[in-house]
Amino acid sequence: MKLTSATVLSGGKAVEVVWTDGQKARFHAVWLRDNAQDVETRSAENGQRLITLQQIPRCNNITDVSVTGVDELQLVITPEMKRLKFDGDWLRQNIYDSNREAVKGYVSKRNETWGSELQNRVPTGDWSIISKSDEALITWLSAVQKYGFAVLNGVPTNSGDLCQVAEKFGYIRETNYGRWFDVRSEVNPSNLAYTNLGLQAHTDNPYRDPVPTLQLLSCLENTVEGGDSIVVDGFHVASVLKAENSSAFELLTKYSANFEYAGSNSVHLKADRPMIELTPEGEIKAVRFNNRSCAPLVHVPYDEMEAYYDAYRRFGEIVEDEAMQVSFKLSPGELFIVDNTRVMHARKAFSGTGSRWLQGCYADKDGLLSTLSILENLQANGKHS
Repeated sequence: MKLTSATVLSGGKAVEVVWTDGQKARFHAVWLRDNAQDVETRSAENGQRLITLQQIPRCNNITDVSVTGVDELQLVITPEMKRLKFDGDWLRQNIYDSNREAVKGYVSKRNETWGSELQNRVPTGDWSIISKSDEALITWLSAVQKYGFAVLNGVPTNSGDLCQVAEKFGYIRETNYGRWFDVRSEVNPSNLAYTNLGLQAHTDNPYRDPVPTLQLLSCLENTVEGGDSIVVDGFHVASVLKAENSSAFELLTKYSANFEYAGSNSVHLKADRPMIELTPEGEIKAVRFNNRSCAPLVHVPYDEMEAYYDAYRRFGEIVEDEAMQVSFKLSPGELFIVDNTRVMHARKAFSGTGSRWLQGCYADKDGLLSTLSILENLQANGKHS
């Protein structure tokens, strides 16, 4: 869509622009000045802002507005008499002039929530392809962004090889568990993950601040009976709870839960965060759910503690509903990745005979989303491999 017109509003305090599809948007003079793209305002090398807001005059006015044939808004900001140019697509991407409803608990349009209906179309990629093809990597990373998890086949099965996958899009998040960690039965486990017990769907490390936002689990050996992996969309669970009982949803967003881990003499981790975390605008931002690591709850008032436990219990019941779950059994060379702020993972109990050896590592979404953005921009300009 291209810009068709621009009109000064409120005596120069704002401008309204219109696109060919009829979309309209208003932009304040101070906002336009603050977001100027000229070399005196932003670094040509890295795009970072070179001036502070205090260096911009308090009173800004727009004059000499025009729309050019190259889809560009041009204007002058006084009192600096600064001529600014804005690309029409850039303005469209940064519209803030909208009728926002005060709705708590909405899910971003970037995410597609799911339940067991995704069982027959689990997002899957192949390492031999995504390691060489930007287009295939875009598809796989986009699935992680959209669904919060994805599977990868053909991953090398040497110890530590899963780090190659994380380093394809970002950086390893090293923790007290190491650069990577083994998930298999131990005699005296420091974590219940290192047993053959079944585990309730959970997010990892809620006792960290910040939590690792991505987890990768790769299969090196698997000859046991059982041990299937399960994933659950926490955003979907939260949305179901909200639709069913808005008061319960409100309680789990209103108060911080307490999480703690002291699995060895050298580690004692604590963090307090809501089980369902919202942005100030009401978007579901993160889910933290891990019964094994939940410490005594101390932030919930006495008069609301029983209701909070009812909400907590119901959240867990929805998590365990098979209609919420997608399951798969990993074979050697298969890996899955989860958005640890959204998708919970679980496993079924497995037999004491045979061998089940998974390796895990942590990474963060900022690296994944950065890589995805760069690759998508290269693809749009016809420069990807």
